[in-house]
Amino acid sequence: MGDAFKGDGAQKHKGHQNGGFKTSLGFILACVGSAVGMGNIWMFPYRVGQYGGAAFLVPYAIFITLFGLVGLSAEFAIGRRARTGTLGSYEYCWASRGKGKLGYALGWIPLLGSLGIAIGYAIIVGWVVRALFGSLTNSILTTDAAVYFSQATGEFGSIPWHVIVVVLAMAILMFGVSSGIEKINKVLMPSFFVLFAILAIRVAFLPGAAEGYKFLFVPKWEYLLKVDTWVMAMGQAFFSLSITGSGMIVYGTYLKKDEDIPRSSIQTAVFDTLAAMLAALAIMPAVFAFGIQPNAGPPLMFITLPNIFRQMPMGQLFSILFFISVAFAGITSLVNMFEAVCESWQNRFKLSRKTAVLLCGLITLGVGLFLEAEPKVGSWMDFVTIIVVPFGAVLGAFSIYYVLGFDKIREEMELGRRKKLSPYFGPLAKYVYVPLAVIVFVLGILYGGIG
Repeated sequence: MGDAFKGDGAQKHKGHQNGGFKTSLGFILACVGSAVGMGNIWMFPYRVGQYGGAAFLVPYAIFITLFGLVGLSAEFAIGRRARTGTLGSYEYCWASRGKGKLGYALGWIPLLGSLGIAIGYAIIVGWVVRALFGSLTNSILTTDAAVYFSQATGEFGSIPWHVIVVVLAMAILMFGVSSGIEKINKVLMPSFFVLFAILAIRVAFLPGAAEGYKFLFVPKWEYLLKVDTWVMAMGQAFFSLSITGSGMIVYGTYLKKDEDIPRSSIQTAVFDTLAAMLAALAIMPAVFAFGIQPNAGPPLMFITLPNIFRQMPMGQLFSILFFISVAFAGITSLVNMFEAVCESWQNRFKLSRKTAVLLCGLITLGVGLFLEAEPKVGSWMDFVTIIVVPFGAVLGAFSIYYVLGFDKIREEMELGRRKKLSPYFGPLAKYVYVPLAVIVFVLGILYGGIG
């Protein structure tokens, strides 16, 4: 297959044309930036309360640890071993069985999943940027929130904001890995945590906020006996970590050989969970303080919360802080989706960095403009996130742990570690994680989405 697919040959010490992460912190923050997104903000807080409060956190902690340790580690490791992203990594795995062309063909599924999410996600982040602008001008607080939101979600209703988001993501990617992705995440992700911490502290002093904490943290242990609690915890954990069979592979590509992959994976899972908890602490106490029924999805972010900010002292300031932090989370996730696509196109079709980024951005915008109406982007995202992405994640898990084999990927995971992996890691990966990835895919279809 050539040097590009000799994981421990000439490519082992050869840097990627796009550069690489200069520091462990930069790599982890980039991965956290990819993982932290809308699901942490508009889904996690509601699910915690809906499925047993603190009781929900028990299965969630189990699944986030398992998926972080075994799932993220696999994607980081195959990217670093193959020294290329999605298409090349799948080809590498399947070439070990003499089926490299099949692996290359299969790799297009998760890659198109990343592109598909990017197309829909750019629209949603455009709504966030529009809401931020509305916060700065105070128009979002002086107009009925439902009306303000509806103005952006009709046919071709969000073009300028949509364009701004795609151009911004492209601009970041033009600077490459260390000067673009790493630097921007070193600024945006700490800012996200600080801003949400400020919001969480502020809402703690609202009269009636205690009901929000009860919603989140009073355990209803009987919910642990309900199947749906475990299903939703599993789905939330799986999708929250951006295990897509694509996005995290490309970040692994840029990783140094002395990086401890399992440790970095757990750190990513910890920070992702912290982001979700901060979002819950900032949102749900405020919702209950103003006697509003908790909900999830876009209505929570774009209708419920603006209505709350309107009633809060200094509401405009806190509206600005909220939508800035959400915009940061959205942009860093979108950058990862773009990068997965751009790197594969660069490598496969010998495109320049700028050409690949420009092509990805134009496709994202060209398709997305016709999906700006909320029902259309909703249907698009449902198809991508329920069918394409989880199937891509299953392909990734199967290709790494069964086709390439645990013994080979273990070699990569143990590079940079002082200790060998636990003897339980392999069985956990092959006989627990991979079947669970299949179950996530199947249950997602049966439930109409669990992530």
